[in-house]
Amino acid sequence: QVQLVESGGGLVQAGGSLRLSCAASGRTFSRYVMGWFRQAPGKEREFVAAISWNGAGTYYVDSVKGRFTISRDNAKNTVYLQIDSLKPEDTAVYYCAAKTTLESYDSRLKYNYWGQGTQVTVSS
Repeated sequence: QVQLVESGGGLVQAGGSLRLSCAASGRTFSRYVMGWFRQAPGKEREFVAAISWNGAGTYYVDSVKGRFTISRDNAKNTVYLQIDSLKPEDTAVYYCAAKTTLESYDSRLKYNYWGQGTQVTVSS
């Protein structure tokens, strides 16, 4: 089992940047595929990015490619989401999640563990 805690959200102006962090408990962090999802008010939770166990594979939803970068540090049990060129439509609660296989990495239904989320608000 793994527990996830996100941090790094906040209020930022359009065009700015944020780096979200997700710290995981336990000694088996490197066995998990990690994903970031977001949920805007009144909308479903959507996939943003995922990263393979050793970081060699990264995957993004088309709408964030070129602006978002997912990375991980297995020695620190932490996954990151660097968000650049923020837009008002990026406003959402951002969640990290963990699963053991890479299959269906973009499906929220396939993730076993979730953090509590961190709010990102982008002002225009």
